[in-house]
Amino acid sequence: MSGGSKVTTQSTEPWDAQKDYLKAGFKQAGDIYGRGAPNYYPGDTLAGFTPSQEAAQKGIAGYVTGPRAAGQQSMAEGALTRGLSGEIDLSKFNPMMDALGRQTKSQLTGSILPGIRQSMVEYQPGGSSRGDLVQSQAIASANQQMLNKAAEMYGGAYESAQGRAVDYGQLYPSMMSAPLSMYGALGDVGAQQRSMQQEAINRDMAKYDYNANKDSSQLANYMSMISGDYGGTSTKTSPGTDYGAMAMQGLMSAAMMGSDERLKENIHHIGTHNGINWYEYNYLWSPKKWIGVIAQELERIMPEAVGKINGYRYVNYDMVLKI
Repeated sequence: MSGGSKVTTQSTEPWDAQKDYLKAGFKQAGDIYGRGAPNYYPGDTLAGFTPSQEAAQKGIAGYVTGPRAAGQQSMAEGALTRGLSGEIDLSKFNPMMDALGRQTKSQLTGSILPGIRQSMVEYQPGGSSRGDLVQSQAIASANQQMLNKAAEMYGGAYESAQGRAVDYGQLYPSMMSAPLSMYGALGDVGAQQRSMQQEAINRDMAKYDYNANKDSSQLANYMSMISGDYGGTSTKTSPGTDYGAMAMQGLMSAAMMGSDERLKENIHHIGTHNGINWYEYNYLWSPKKWIGVIAQELERIMPEAVGKINGYRYVNYDMVLKI
């Protein structure tokens, strides 16, 4: 049972000058890992509403849902409705009409009618029906003038009311939204203040994260600087392994100690012959290396070559090596 093939082994090692630095880096990595993950930032991560924003929100909500807006809306809509309908409050003209009536009466009794009567006396002594007619015409003319002035006032008032109705219609939206604009401006101030507060929080978080991760970052930079393919790859070619010869060197001792997997450690597969895997290993109580098979594996394909002593399996290598 000899192997005639050649075995080529390649191994890569760092440059000798690197090794101490790499060891130091790996030790530091272990220390950092052993400390556990850094804690999350303990402070607030989101800036809350500023007093200005809260005041603006409260003001807007109070205005929209409170009696002030409802009163303004009712007043504006009432004025708009009256203006569009042409409705005029005539009671406001009563004092002016009274004054106009007194003025007209004063003119009639003070100058117009006395003048007419004087003319009648001078030109028609004893009077006549024509004098009465002239007086009646004068009174009627005065009344008509008074009515014309009243109509002029009423007409002007109506046109003014129509113009105000248009003005009301144009002013209504701005009048209702004016308080909201003020609250909006206050909210904008609050937004600027909150933005500045958030910037301060972000700055503190960045500082905290830097301090929490600076050791890891520094180690990463260190490892990136010292790592690299500064070493070399060595290639070694050796004759094929004669598993039988290697096994026979310690066959008797191995048979006595057993080939049970539970008694071995550092088990490495080194080859396969006739369907049987061969391994390098050492026993739990000794660092000495041995070459052999695993009894549990062999038992599945060649149970007649496996026995037990004190509950542990051993292998009959005479049977194995005859294959």
